[in-house]
Amino acid sequence: MPRRWVAALACLAALVALACDGAGSASPRPTGSARPGAPAVLAALGDSITTGFGSCLMLVSCERNSWSTGDGLRVRSHFRRLRERNPELRAYDRAVPGARAAGLAGQARAAVRDRADYVTVLIGANDACRDDLDAMTPVATFRRQVDAGLRVLREGRPKARVLVVSLPDLYRLWQLGHTEPQAVRAWSRGVCPALLADATSTAPAAVARRARFRERITAYDEQLRAACRAYGPRCRWDGGAVHRARFGLDQVNRLDWFHPNAAGQARLAEVTWAAAGWADD
Repeated sequence: MPRRWVAALACLAALVALACDGAGSASPRPTGSARPGAPAVLAALGDSITTGFGSCLMLVSCERNSWSTGDGLRVRSHFRRLRERNPELRAYDRAVPGARAAGLAGQARAAVRDRADYVTVLIGANDACRDDLDAMTPVATFRRQVDAGLRVLREGRPKARVLVVSLPDLYRLWQLGHTEPQAVRAWSRGVCPALLADATSTAPAAVARRARFRERITAYDEQLRAACRAYGPRCRWDGGAVHRARFGLDQVNRLDWFHPNAAGQARLAEVTWAAAGWADD
């Protein structure tokens, strides 16, 4: 291999490492004193959105840009905001790319081991983004799985504060992107087929499929809200704030045209922070 190509690849590897450093590890522990009531450990549960997938240079997790636990400069995450109250705050991103509600209990057990006293939950997109509508997680099953995950938290960390977040409006993503050729090409490679397959089709079957997908996301949000309410006063629901957020295509990455880029993660952080209630404390 020519030396110039070796040098170029080395530079690219260095950039990726710089963009994605900190993945899979607890955030640093700066020195200082905590304000009363400030959490000591933050844990994030969910899927690829919460791992910052696609927000750096490649389609990989980039936890430094996570709306919840990120410690990078481009996203004013919950971690960065709460660290102003407790400089010794630790954060663990227990979200897993591709995770569905069935995996929430396992992630919650990790949060219990972390001794988390603040936990964010964003789950459900992968339950809907299946190969076809029939493969989507049934609503009743989704609710049981979410309840199982929250039960682990309630029993293992009964004093922890929990934020349950609504699902982004993925149908809006189709509305914005189906006339963008680059987005359509990216989606055709298997991105959320239940919604985004045949993105330009106006056939009745395609229109009906998208409508059913949209209904399923709404149903999941209703169950997330109800599950949080059943959890008790230590759980806060975002009130549908994320689902109502009017994001644009400039807030998704240009590789899969699906996952939030750093700007999208920053928007998620802003919307969810307002819902979390820490500003009221």
